[in-house]
Amino acid sequence: MGLHVIVGAGPVGRATAQLLAERGEKVRVVTRRGTEVAGAEAVAADATDAAALRGLVSGADALYNCANPRYHRWPIDWPPLHEAMLAAAEDSGAVLAITGNLYGYGPVDGAMTERLPLRPNTVKGGVRAQMWHSALAAHEAGRLRATEVRASDYVGIGANSLLTDMVLTRVVAGKTAFVPANVDLPHSFTYTGDVARTLVAVATDERAWGRAWHAPTNPAVSIREAATIAARLAGRGQARVRRMPGAMLWLGGLFSPEVRAFGEMRYQFERPFVLDSTETERTFGLLPTPFEAMLRETVDQLSDR
Repeated sequence: MGLHVIVGAGPVGRATAQLLAERGEKVRVVTRRGTEVAGAEAVAADATDAAALRGLVSGADALYNCANPRYHRWPIDWPPLHEAMLAAAEDSGAVLAITGNLYGYGPVDGAMTERLPLRPNTVKGGVRAQMWHSALAAHEAGRLRATEVRASDYVGIGANSLLTDMVLTRVVAGKTAFVPANVDLPHSFTYTGDVARTLVAVATDERAWGRAWHAPTNPAVSIREAATIAARLAGRGQARVRRMPGAMLWLGGLFSPEVRAFGEMRYQFERPFVLDSTETERTFGLLPTPFEAMLRETVDQLSDR
């Protein structure tokens, strides 16, 4: 039984902890509040405290970065948190498995693969790209072993994304969804459980170390298609999805820093946004959870609210 330390107890952190616990591993989940996760030891600690984190990761086989600072605070909160994890991984010898995203690629023509260079065009994309560059540099210098799993917008229990927060919540309630996006373009959505399965796979397989991987993801669908399926699953008839007027988004940004922070990422919803996970699927034998199944889980959770 190995020790696996997970920083963060959001949807991916919880799913990763539960998967490892079911496999009989010893799991330690580190959050500021000591959030309880079934089958895991809960520890309340500030993960930016490098010395404290080193102690918690000592003797671990793997360290999973499943943290997620508030969206508008990424440039402030991510650097010290990431540096503390690098130090803990280097000191302990634990494999560092990072939960990443697609922001670092910037605008791309065609499907995104792991072989694309990181060319961010946004502040948040720059933060994520720098995190990976520093982890990779430490890996290549022999200081630690690192890998990253990148995914598109989340779907699943507890997931927060434009689709879940602005579309599915409204559709399940039988209301019209207003979305700051082109709702008829293909867009990839990744199931949080599939991210967790990939994190565990890459953390424990030396073939994965020293590079990034894409979580298994279904063929892209439009927001309207996803809403239509969700409406059927919720028994709501025809989904009503409308593009949000720019003035409405601007007004929302006056009251919410998260809405303001979304502005620089709008390019992802104004052109096809397609993730290719072929290499991960072939290498590790992982397949994405069927789209309707992951959507049903999300719809059922929203229906119970």
